[in-house]
Amino acid sequence: MASKVVAITGASSGIGKAVGLHLAGKGAKVVLAARGEDKLRELAHRIAAAGGEAIPLSVDVSRRDDLVRLVDVAREQFGRLDVLISSAGVMPIGPLDDLAVEDWEQMVDVNFKGVLYGIAAALPVFRAQDSGHFVNIASTAARKTTPNQAVYSATKAAVLALSDGLRQELAGKLRVTVISPGFTDTNFVSHVRDEALQTQMKEAASKFAMDPLAVAKAIAYAIEQSDQINIGEIIVRSTAQP
Repeated sequence: MASKVVAITGASSGIGKAVGLHLAGKGAKVVLAARGEDKLRELAHRIAAAGGEAIPLSVDVSRRDDLVRLVDVAREQFGRLDVLISSAGVMPIGPLDDLAVEDWEQMVDVNFKGVLYGIAAALPVFRAQDSGHFVNIASTAARKTTPNQAVYSATKAAVLALSDGLRQELAGKLRVTVISPGFTDTNFVSHVRDEALQTQMKEAASKFAMDPLAVAKAIAYAIEQSDQINIGEIIVRSTAQP
């Protein structure tokens, strides 16, 4: 891990933040990308204080140019990019009858198109280097949906399908891993507008939400394999989650 340069979207909170801290603690050089600049700077200072190397960068993954800039900054500062972790996500779930079209579009733009834009930005670099690793965050909701989560599940299922197709196309020296976490202790519950549904999710979180560090450790495991090994998918959830 000490030789890796890793760019992480959604790094200001939740899974992305845990990944940044964990990988930097193992010696990786990390570029922390998200919209929350203040939180990113705080995280970068925390990593630096512990002896790590981190660069904060304001990025909106729904903008293709921002992903290009993320890859460029990683290469300018550290000379290369070894791993792109697409962790940015939103979850403003609710019943389809609400016709919350703007929320649907946001989930498509961030959860799915953000991953696509990352691939478009990093793939030429990985090809030129003859090495590289995409790590895309999906969800257990990609495989099992429930009422009120149809659009969110659809975006995560799209990430799952995209990742496996990309893995097959890049078979050789480039690697692709999809991580499918179960219910995780993040700020996603705050994205839910319906108060009753938000309360329901908070109650579920109190019963079986796992620490984001568990996901970060799964990502580290996939990255640390030898270049000849590709971990295609890891599903990780708490033992308490049905």
